[in-house]
Amino acid sequence: MNSTQREHPETRADLLDWYDRHKRDLPWRHTDDPYAIWVSEIMLQQTRVETVLPYYERFLNRYPSIETLARAETEEVLGQWSGLGYYRRARLLHQAARQLFSGDGLLPGDYTALRELPGIGAYTAAAIGSIAFGLVEPAVDGNVERVITRYLGIVGDPKRGEARQDVATGARNLVDDKRPGDSNQALMELGATICRPRGPVCTSCPLEAECHAKNTGDPEAFPVARPRLSPTRVQRRVAIVRDKGRVLLFRRPEDSRLLAGMWELPWVEQHRTERREELFIDRYGGRWHLGETLGRVRHTITHRLFEIEVLEARLEVLEEVAEGREAGWFGRRDLQSLPVSSLVKKALALADSTALAGGK
Repeated sequence: MNSTQREHPETRADLLDWYDRHKRDLPWRHTDDPYAIWVSEIMLQQTRVETVLPYYERFLNRYPSIETLARAETEEVLGQWSGLGYYRRARLLHQAARQLFSGDGLLPGDYTALRELPGIGAYTAAAIGSIAFGLVEPAVDGNVERVITRYLGIVGDPKRGEARQDVATGARNLVDDKRPGDSNQALMELGATICRPRGPVCTSCPLEAECHAKNTGDPEAFPVARPRLSPTRVQRRVAIVRDKGRVLLFRRPEDSRLLAGMWELPWVEQHRTERREELFIDRYGGRWHLGETLGRVRHTITHRLFEIEVLEARLEVLEEVAEGREAGWFGRRDLQSLPVSSLVKKALALADSTALAGGK
């Protein structure tokens, strides 16, 4: 860091003034309901604002309170979350709502108590605490890390060691004691709209005059770039089995590491040296007949790139299918509320478009 930590009241005031004039009009900024703020923060974890907007409104319409969310079935909650990704967030949100409802039914206004709830880490507790309850806690996400690292010229990985502590202290010094929630949101907003990873608009930044990175002439040099991991390729075959306008899906076990309890199309890993039907038989039972390839879809989940071959298929001896697995036939209307991943939706959309093109 090029200088000692700065704590200038006028800088905090400039930041808040900028936020008041330039903040985006987002629905969670029009409520003081701690529950609604909590939902927004969980949805915004690792997800863009533009993606969250339609889900946020729909979710709150369906579950307007902790009680309504707590009373809902898990599968229903996952269905409302379907397409938003990172489904563990929905499960933990639901679990926390049930935990709260078994007590006084209120979200706690204490930082430590918030941290103890499922799905709420340091950042989320600080964000909820400052915005909903006025707690003076710095909420440091990726956007805030970038702003503070550039502003103070912090060298090193902002997620580790001394650099991480410097970022936290720098963020705290910019939190106004009277408007902590707005201060945190101002820093997040600054990182999202002005102090972007590429092409920061420094001339529009309220911190420009004192920003170390701007004054060096190379703001994109901060924070220090971390090596990118190449995604792991995962190749699978997915079978589309239809009957009377319905499609066959299987439910993932509740103890699955990923997408627990979600419904998925039958699939196998691509082993070119083995007969395709036998792999489906081994996995699901029954008698499988695989038809033509309808096409291929690609989908990335965290650090895994899925390359999927989508096949038309027919299945016999249905009573022997899915021993130990839950299976079901679902129509278009069912799929609108069923918890299925974006990958499943892509494969079904491909199958539907192929069927239309072929006049099926």
